[in-house]
Amino acid sequence: MKKSLRHFFQESRLTFWLALPMMAGQVSQMLMNVADTVMVGRVGVVPLAAASFASVILTVFFIIGLGFQIPVSILASQAFGKGAREEAGQILRHGISIAAMIGLAVAISVTVISFFLGHFGQDPEVVRGAVPYLRIVGWSLVAAMIEQCLKQFSEALHRPWLPMSIMLSAVGLNVFLNWVLIYGNLGAPALGLIGAGWATLTARLLSVTVLLACVLRGSSYRPFIPRNWLVRLEKVRLVTMAKLGMPLSLTLLLEVGAFGTAALMMGWISAKTLAAHQIAINCAATTFMFALGMSFAVRIRIGHAVGARQFDRLPMIGFSAMTMATVVMGAFALLMLLFGHVIASWFVKEQDVVLMAAALLSIAGVFQIFDGLQVIAGGCLNGLSDVRVPTLAAFVAYWVIALPLAYYLGFVRGWAGPGIWTALAVGLALAAVFGMARFWFLTRRVPSQ
Repeated sequence: MKKSLRHFFQESRLTFWLALPMMAGQVSQMLMNVADTVMVGRVGVVPLAAASFASVILTVFFIIGLGFQIPVSILASQAFGKGAREEAGQILRHGISIAAMIGLAVAISVTVISFFLGHFGQDPEVVRGAVPYLRIVGWSLVAAMIEQCLKQFSEALHRPWLPMSIMLSAVGLNVFLNWVLIYGNLGAPALGLIGAGWATLTARLLSVTVLLACVLRGSSYRPFIPRNWLVRLEKVRLVTMAKLGMPLSLTLLLEVGAFGTAALMMGWISAKTLAAHQIAINCAATTFMFALGMSFAVRIRIGHAVGARQFDRLPMIGFSAMTMATVVMGAFALLMLLFGHVIASWFVKEQDVVLMAAALLSIAGVFQIFDGLQVIAGGCLNGLSDVRVPTLAAFVAYWVIALPLAYYLGFVRGWAGPGIWTALAVGLALAAVFGMARFWFLTRRVPSQ
């Protein structure tokens, strides 16, 4: 018993210290959206609703691209675990190429979709505000994809502090540029929501430029950097990364797409309901970044163990991370349940919007633990290169069960926003239960392989 507890705390400590900068890095990315939401919310409810509408589309395409960057982390961590430095470098070279292509594809797609926003059933005034913001921030996704690739690679080599510090600096730059461009300070024109878009684009371009320079020129990265970047890309390696990336992208898209569809449903109710949703989802997504950062760490640690063929460590690495996630997300749940009204009032002054957002935050508090557990379990399965079965499970949890239930509770039963969010909580709970069960099943069998 004492040996098991010692093993548990040892694995927990190793995961925590690796996860700490990753959590900070992920939170920094979310803080850009929070900063935009808080600062645009001071302009008015319609710009806030427009930012929410645009963010739904941007998040969907960001997630599609992110799924194709995760194989860099999985494969590089396994290569690092078995000491294959040259292989890790080739993963970086191919990963950057994929990131650039995917980033360009999603930016073009977002631009095309911006011409059809009027078909989503939203308030015409909200649509008019969302279009220019969407087009500007859409092109920042090219930089975001390359940055995510570099981040995944750096973290897989147990060097997470560099991307974290650069991303946090980008948040500070984004807030400053928001202050200048949204409100018209320092002699700049007051651009409102469009100013927030230009601020995000500028911050992301500078961030990826600095991170790329640091990785390519840093002495600690030198043993892993490819000697020749101009050699023809290997088709087999590209196919391998794509086969991992496609189901990962689809799994993420199924979850985020479900939340995006829920946001559209909120817009069907009213612009104020959508604004309340934007406030609550920003808070829930920010706390989720802590669990997401921890899932990145556990994915890397499991990848290292698989690469080193230390299969007996897998269950303890995974379940110790799930325990930590339960504690952390439980604390956030308590804050949302107790101080939802106070938190909502930070974003907007209209009291009816504050009351709606506070009600949604109380539900978000309930599903915090489920959200943390499902993403940690997903990270564990990613580390094992198990990607196809979780995709099917995500489809069932979110699209077969949660979304139809959201429509039923929100519109048929008349529960409105709280009904939609209750259904999302059900979907997250189902995903968490499946993920944990799947990890237990796989790790129970691995040592005998």
